[in-house]
Amino acid sequence: MNLETYLQRRTQREHESTTKYRNLCMTCRQPEVSCYCSQIQSFDSKIKFIILIHPIEERRRIATGRMSHLTLKNSELIAGQDFSNNPRVNQIVSDDNLSPVILYPGNSSIDISTKENTQPIFQPEKTPVIFVIDGTWATAGKMVRQSQNLISLPRICFTPPAPSQFRVRKQPAPNCFSTIEAIHHSIQLLGKDVGFPLENGEHNNLLKVFNYMVEKQIQFLKDSFDFPRANAYRPPKNRLEI
Repeated sequence: MNLETYLQRRTQREHESTTKYRNLCMTCRQPEVSCYCSQIQSFDSKIKFIILIHPIEERRRIATGRMSHLTLKNSELIAGQDFSNNPRVNQIVSDDNLSPVILYPGNSSIDISTKENTQPIFQPEKTPVIFVIDGTWATAGKMVRQSQNLISLPRICFTPPAPSQFRVRKQPAPNCFSTIEAIHHSIQLLGKDVGFPLENGEHNNLLKVFNYMVEKQIQFLKDSFDFPRANAYRPPKNRLEI
């Protein structure tokens, strides 16, 4: 179900029911109380990021791939699982003016965090492009394996300098980053090569939005424990039916 269909059905339910629904931000898809749009300061990273988001991830309210797309100018968010026949992805891969790589770990990936690595990542005189896979580790692996047009692309990876700060979602391992953290660190490592002024710190806007969202979610969890409202929605277990 896409967003438009969901909102249409929800509007219909609102008219047919007395239940009150929270207003939803049409941009970040968060309820207005947790909307992070006010924190977004979009910037041009000098790298074109193509974020391939799995359908399950695309439906999540807390999707850092969407958050990254809203913060990065000249980025694209494409939903799907097998991109072999996706016309937009194929167009990017075959464009002679672009130098695409895929951010994905593996034995054949170039570790861009290794200082001794002097191998050029992008072809000269071409626009740098990084495909980012946004999904769980299981779904991301399946996306890469199924998408035949991505298999031949050069792969890059990095060694995370610290554990992920995505404290509201469990990571499978300490060295696993969320999509937005991975994009931020990629800019930190490659920005100098593509002419992005790291000293201005614009790329830290990604972490600013991310941390704002995480802190909001943590506060909601704390409030749910301090002010439980379960009894307001559930009848007593031992209530007698009359």
